[in-house]
Amino acid sequence: MAKTIQLDKYLGEVLEERYNPLVKRLELVIRLGHPGEGTPSRGLLRIALSKHYGKPVEQVIIRSLETEYGVQVSRVEAHVYDNAASVKLFEPEYIIKRNDESLQKVQQQG
Repeated sequence: MAKTIQLDKYLGEVLEERYNPLVKRLELVIRLGHPGEGTPSRGLLRIALSKHYGKPVEQVIIRSLETEYGVQVSRVEAHVYDNAASVKLFEPEYIIKRNDESLQKVQQQG
């Protein structure tokens, strides 16, 4: 049975959670419900995952975020790294840039 996870105001279900010891990261697949709202931003999800797993936000990367058509449920693929150096080593530059831009927008909104 999948584990339930509370990310900020969103309730999710962890479909996959495995630790990759070679890369030193936790790889997650989460089915996230957001009733009555649009798709949550990567920045909000990074902040919520960093709080939940007790890691700095710089060590959390949202790899993909896809919302199912007609349903307010998204599939989130995320990596939670043990250290910030591994992020730059293993994540593509465009993914890091996409995550950082979304985080900056959230922080500017306050």
